[in-house]
Amino acid sequence: MFDFISSSAMPSNVWVVILLTGLVTYITRSAGHVVLARFKHLHPRVEAALEAVPGAVLVTIVLPPALTNGPVELLAMLAALVASFRLSPISVLAVGMAIVIGGRAMGF
Repeated sequence: MFDFISSSAMPSNVWVVILLTGLVTYITRSAGHVVLARFKHLHPRVEAALEAVPGAVLVTIVLPPALTNGPVELLAMLAALVASFRLSPISVLAVGMAIVIGGRAMGF
């Protein structure tokens, strides 16, 4: 079942890359927390910028595939955008996924 882990087709340095990526992610998140914990109050502009980061990251992940993969993905993104004004984030995700799954099942 897990033959792919020790498969000769997988380069040996993959595990090193995975571990280093995890370590760098942990260090950057921890360092950000340590730096921000030193301030009692943040400037409103800094708070606004930090609050915008998750949305910006989401757009950079979702937008390229939505624009390059086809009309179903674009429709799912637009429907999720409209749904995001009324629904919870998990419901928005479900709406987008349902549209993509349904569109692909219909052959689009």
